[in-house]
Amino acid sequence: MLSGPFLEEGLGPNAALIGQAGSRARLSTPALVLDLDRLERNVAIMAEHCKSVWLDLRPHAKTHKSIRIAKLQVQAGAVGVCCATLGEAEVMAGAGIAGTMITSPVVQPAKIGRLAKLNQAATGLKVVVDNPHNAVELGLAAEAMRKKLEVLVDFDVGMGRTGAAGESEAVTLARIIRSTRGLEFVGVQAYAGHLQHLADYQGRSDLSLEQLRRVSALVRALEKEGMKPSIVSGGGTGTYDIDHQAGIFTELQAGSYAVMDVEYGDVELTPRAKQPPFQAALFVATSVVSNNARGMVTTDGGLKRFATDGPKPRIASGAANDAVYGFLGDEHGCVVFADQSKTLELGSVVECVVPHCDPTVNLYDCYHCVRGDKLVAIWPVDARGLI
Repeated sequence: MLSGPFLEEGLGPNAALIGQAGSRARLSTPALVLDLDRLERNVAIMAEHCKSVWLDLRPHAKTHKSIRIAKLQVQAGAVGVCCATLGEAEVMAGAGIAGTMITSPVVQPAKIGRLAKLNQAATGLKVVVDNPHNAVELGLAAEAMRKKLEVLVDFDVGMGRTGAAGESEAVTLARIIRSTRGLEFVGVQAYAGHLQHLADYQGRSDLSLEQLRRVSALVRALEKEGMKPSIVSGGGTGTYDIDHQAGIFTELQAGSYAVMDVEYGDVELTPRAKQPPFQAALFVATSVVSNNARGMVTTDGGLKRFATDGPKPRIASGAANDAVYGFLGDEHGCVVFADQSKTLELGSVVECVVPHCDPTVNLYDCYHCVRGDKLVAIWPVDARGLI
């Protein structure tokens, strides 16, 4: 169980509220709120799922950017964490988390130098590549540091963002990795990010399994060349109950499941489930700063406090069920009521489920960790903004 306040300096204006009954409703806002009971439940459910389908779990830390949450996931059985950036990996591996994997190519000379230095100190560090030239540069840097770097071939499964375009390109890249001093070929990454938020389970399943047949063909081709991958990594929260069905992945990279958001709350994660398996654990608390307008109130949670690449925030508490949240500018949001006669008192706290968890977390310096109505700790967002 997670408990105890974070006792270092820099806790912000809510530090004095730690441990006080009812302190959740008295937070100075806007504040990023993390419900620890829900977080722990989500982590336990995913850990048990992966165990039941014989998959390792290497959750994506780009979601939470938190050493404490990463360690909670490892304690529950995760084999490490994934990171989107080298800076995130430096934080996670630097905190002693073994099995950290960087899921996007590292290409700039300065970054390659940092990567080789990190690899020398870290345990089980891994990185993906999708370009032969990049592989050779990584090999030279790793060889100079006298420690082999574990490398996976990044394989494009329809997202069109990174990854070797086809089977032949991926096999050729694996050969280059195998023959490059300083590198060790360990597997394949195949992440279908473009499928994760498709709402319908069956449609998402059909498209996902179609792409995984391509991954299966690639693995067979690598095996014929004596390069059987020890790791086949991918999947996400949206396909967590689908990925194992292909029998090709060895591990799952899901990340958002730990805290959830509006986007994933609208996805049918399992077929015919009456309740989603994971609960929203991440909220932004806002306060009413003006109530002069009819049928709405103005809050202090504007565009700077929520990721705006997805749906609107969803009100979780503090306002009527039929009220909706909107934006009035950088610093201001609003709660709009279906009943024009309704209002809220000045200072009233309204908590919202975040639209998209990863970029929303990146807007804040810290989590306000709660259990029930009590603030129990304040944790830093350790890897915020790191490249």
